[in-house]
Amino acid sequence: MCHVETNAIHSGYTAADHAHAAVPPIYLSAAFHMESAEHGDALSAGTQDGFSYSRVANPTVDVLERRLAALEGGRSAVAVASGMAAVSFALLCAAEGGGRIIAPKTLYGASVDAMVSFFPQFGVHTDFVRDINDLAEVEALIGPDTRAIFAESVANPSTEVTDVASLAELAHRHGVPLIIDNTVPTPYLFQPIRWGADVVVHSTTKGISGHGNTLGGVIVDAGNFDWGSPRFPQFTQPELVVSDERAGAWHSFASRFGADAYIRRVRIKYVRTFGAVESPVNAYLQLLGLETLAVRVREQTRSAQAIARHLRGVPHVRRVQYSGLALEDEADAGAQAQRVRRLFAHGVGPVLSFELDGGREQVSRVLDGVRVFSYVPNIGDARSLIVDPARITHREVPAEFRGAAGVSDNLIRLSVGLEHVDDLIADLDQAIAHAYGV
Repeated sequence: MCHVETNAIHSGYTAADHAHAAVPPIYLSAAFHMESAEHGDALSAGTQDGFSYSRVANPTVDVLERRLAALEGGRSAVAVASGMAAVSFALLCAAEGGGRIIAPKTLYGASVDAMVSFFPQFGVHTDFVRDINDLAEVEALIGPDTRAIFAESVANPSTEVTDVASLAELAHRHGVPLIIDNTVPTPYLFQPIRWGADVVVHSTTKGISGHGNTLGGVIVDAGNFDWGSPRFPQFTQPELVVSDERAGAWHSFASRFGADAYIRRVRIKYVRTFGAVESPVNAYLQLLGLETLAVRVREQTRSAQAIARHLRGVPHVRRVQYSGLALEDEADAGAQAQRVRRLFAHGVGPVLSFELDGGREQVSRVLDGVRVFSYVPNIGDARSLIVDPARITHREVPAEFRGAAGVSDNLIRLSVGLEHVDDLIADLDQAIAHAYGV
């Protein structure tokens, strides 16, 4: 297997298959000529791979899917129109028909909102835990209708890390898959499948793209989990869409696709039916972003570490949340610090947060006073971004969940970009000083 830096540039693309174009072309076509009646029938039946309609598959998007699968060490992937489409499709595909999901209260705000107030309308419910690394707490909630455990590898905005290896071992002991949102660290810093995860999701809008100019998401399947077990009846029931009614040959997703049952169901039942399709233009922009993934994330993480360290000594900053600081504090023997050192040897990514003295007035003054940071609700951008999570990214999250995630009204989140770290520190210093009339 190649290194991340090499896969990010070369994986999933053969120039000879695309008129020898050095860079993957943008295929701006809604549909593709099926060549012959026989070939069209085979494409529609799924007995032959190829392209017929871009709502199902597109050559530009296909390169992105193959590249992201290679980066995460997965078997296959499906790209979708946004990160929330990836989260929603990944979880609903696993839990449809009345299943339950176990997840931490510290999730990204939109994920919490979907799981608390929206998924139940589809018969899918979530059992929330306060600490996803408390294996006893998680195990106590596993029941016969549990269909997945879901967590973020690095939480946003607290940056607490998940012990994916231990959680995967627990999940698999009970015949349950582990689904991990790996958006914050990106596959450059962490690859959950390597540690036992079964499915990985990303908002490719963030670090994968890296330039704040495109929306997207991806679901990567490790191809190791047995979806044919009785716990997942949706994978073993016969379905016309994967069968040949004329020939009397009936199949389920499990019998037809085996190890690919999950990712095929995502593509055929969710992307094709619900239509949250990734556009070829957005896929192309994400492919360009991927080429610089390693150098971007490496520099952003280094700067985030320096800024977090600096903020610890700034007047009126009463708390800094950045678990990556454990990498330079060997004396920290806490469980979270040990997890960081074991799983995230190269850092936890560009996101950090800090809490201020005072109240809303001081937070607003900092947000309005920065000159280099941009007040933007995104992460992973080449530009440094600043936001107040309680009012923006976690506004729709119940107070109990905000508290568990460390999101107070005085919290400010940063996504560190590629500007010089000294300029970023100076910008924060002057904005904080101005907020307190210094």
